[in-house]
Amino acid sequence: MASSDKPAQPIPTSESQTAGTPMTAGQHMLDKGAQMMQSLKPVNQMKQHVCTFALYSHDMTRQIETHHYITRINQDFLQCAVYDSDDSNAHLIGIEYIVSDRIFEALSPEEQKMWHSHAYEIKSGMWVNPRVPEMIQKPELDNIAKSYGKFWCTWQVDRGDRLPVGAPALMMSPQGDSMGMVRAELVQKRDYKYNISSDALKQSRVEIEEPEWLNPNADYWKQSLGKGFALDVETTEMKLRAPFP
Repeated sequence: MASSDKPAQPIPTSESQTAGTPMTAGQHMLDKGAQMMQSLKPVNQMKQHVCTFALYSHDMTRQIETHHYITRINQDFLQCAVYDSDDSNAHLIGIEYIVSDRIFEALSPEEQKMWHSHAYEIKSGMWVNPRVPEMIQKPELDNIAKSYGKFWCTWQVDRGDRLPVGAPALMMSPQGDSMGMVRAELVQKRDYKYNISSDALKQSRVEIEEPEWLNPNADYWKQSLGKGFALDVETTEMKLRAPFP
């Protein structure tokens, strides 16, 4: 059984942070050639970089800085490749889907429990588009403040994993409640890197409208007396025939 809450096991590695040997010159040449000849259309649709924070649903004392590279499919739906940094050797640690409140309200109550709200994350200055002026960000911030996200972490690098092992972990967004508050040292480190002030951003976003109503099924831990979600992977009998549509 593999669990999203299971301690990492030792993995034989090289001296690099990720298990494996360094890339050869031949591999670099192959990649460059492929890049020149292929369109890479899905990747090229990523138009925004957002730096924010996330907390593990099953252990909200574990908090990480995240870097979302965002593709907007339409006005109601975004998909994000999530990395642990904005460096060239960053690890792809998960994926987040973001939907408008209109789409979210159409989901079943059980499904809604796996999603988190973004209003506090925006208003508090946690969510930033590095190096993009606030005036340019403003319309997008207005939209995201009324949205909901579902974020699966597939590589728990914060516990030292050198490979994406175990089951995915559901992640939650920063919140103003005690369990959902991001540690000050994480915010300060991020702010120093980008020469920003989350407190100043918070003040500048006072006039961003919050949703008239936040669905209580989102941010489930608030209503469940501190209960979160952890995934366990178990063996099961394989279905030999797919059901006929």
